[in-house]
Amino acid sequence: MSRLKRIAGQDPRAGFKEGGRDCGTSVPQGLLKAARKSGQLNLSGRNLSEVPQCVWRINVDIPEEANQNLSFGATERWWEQTDLTKLIISNNKLQSLTDDLRLLPALTVLDIHDNQLTSLPSAIRELQNLQKLNVSHNKLKILPEEITNLRNLKCLYLQHNELTCISEGFEQFSNLEDLDLSNNRLTAVPASFSSLSSLVRLNLSSNELKSLPAEINRMKRLKHLDCNSNLLETIPPELAGMESLELLYLQRNKLRFLPEFPSCSLLKELHVGENQIEMLEAEHLKHLNSILVLDLRDNKLKSVPDEIILLQSLERLDLSNNDISSLPYSLGNLHLKFLALEGNPLRTIRREIINKGTQEVLKYLRSKIKDDGPSQSESATETAMTLPSESRVNIRAIITLKILDYSDKQATLIPDEVFDAVKSNIITSINFSKNQLCEIPKRNNFLNSLPEEMESLVRLQTINLSFNRFKMLPEVLYRIFTLETILISNNQVGSVDPQKMKMMENLTTLDLQNNDLLQIPPELGNCVNLRTLLLDGNPFRVPRAAILMKGTAGILEYLRDRIPT
Repeated sequence: MSRLKRIAGQDPRAGFKEGGRDCGTSVPQGLLKAARKSGQLNLSGRNLSEVPQCVWRINVDIPEEANQNLSFGATERWWEQTDLTKLIISNNKLQSLTDDLRLLPALTVLDIHDNQLTSLPSAIRELQNLQKLNVSHNKLKILPEEITNLRNLKCLYLQHNELTCISEGFEQFSNLEDLDLSNNRLTAVPASFSSLSSLVRLNLSSNELKSLPAEINRMKRLKHLDCNSNLLETIPPELAGMESLELLYLQRNKLRFLPEFPSCSLLKELHVGENQIEMLEAEHLKHLNSILVLDLRDNKLKSVPDEIILLQSLERLDLSNNDISSLPYSLGNLHLKFLALEGNPLRTIRREIINKGTQEVLKYLRSKIKDDGPSQSESATETAMTLPSESRVNIRAIITLKILDYSDKQATLIPDEVFDAVKSNIITSINFSKNQLCEIPKRNNFLNSLPEEMESLVRLQTINLSFNRFKMLPEVLYRIFTLETILISNNQVGSVDPQKMKMMENLTTLDLQNNDLLQIPPELGNCVNLRTLLLDGNPFRVPRAAILMKGTAGILEYLRDRIPT
């Protein structure tokens, strides 16, 4: 209530200035009267070229109705008016605001978007209670330093102005959660932005940024980062450490390489379309455990790696307008709702199949998985090494990605030359899938055990044992604490040990689809680090399909609720 509430028996006009200033027809008295009761005033779209004085002085002057009648009912005691907390004067023709803005210190929301403002008054510093400020769609070239005094500000919208730089002291917005600077003329983001510790959403799209500060990774709460339509050629590797990031937009830039995301386990959408990215490799994909949308359209990709199968949560994949001539058959095992392939020189899939839509394409790819035809990977690049077996090893993958890939060869043994190619390089991931191997180190559809010596693989992060004959999860895996991904679908696994699995703190993806699990131990729900748990195709009765449809978090919560107390 107003600070000037009068006690009974006194003239209620005492303490107010005489006035009831005439606002003309631009602001009806009835609107002001209602605003004194509600604390909110909406003057949008009234063709105002300036803010009438009666608006600034709404909590200072005696209202017009007080001069007309001093007999008020209980519902019309104007001296008990509510201070104005929300003022909307958007969609007008305002070119400036006066320092009378300070007469509204109780404002929590000020919306002045879609005007012709070229500056803001220094008196804005007086609005210490302001939580939301919308100055978008104006003609601001600079921001007053005083704006950084608004310490309670949570939402600041500055999009569609003419800003070329950001004021010093921006880091003082310690409570700011939502900041939109899109569609300006910014050429750089100050490193001090990293101090915006409460920021959840940051929009920097449609500017002239050529780089992002490495310190951006200090924004520990940031979930939504939009850098579309800039001039970015690289992304700082530190961005990969933003653990809370869920949505990342990098479309329409000049990126040639896709960044890696080792800590972005919550990332749900990655949009990197309309860049110049030439290569997509396992290292780019293996940590994206929660990804739902992957937009790679309009780049220069020539291939898609088999490791795309690691993206078990993926629902939308856009590969349109690239240089892709073939797809890995494993792509067919993803549960995609949308797959865009238009504008690629695909040779392995007939146009009529593509025209039938996503599900027909996936069905076709699945049907080719068990084909005995020539390996897709025989069309290797110039970086490959030719072996006597006429198979090829990607030396670049060994050196830069620490991956040894000898998959899809239908081989009964792994040639010694494959291991010779490793030389002294460190290997963290081995792919020997889709072969006819019967013993380690070769992997195939007939393996039923792993040697205890594998415990020495102290840097192993991913293991794919799908389509073999394991009856249980190999004990040695429980002792490889660096493992992040275990793929053991399409086996005969009948049990897992939840106590031992809980000790595997780095494990985020566990694929147990199409096995012989008759029951799921409730204690598995304590494996809270799991981001992807796949259980479809097992003969257990609970959890029921409705629970499985809720995804990993829902399954784990259900299991925890069933732990005996």
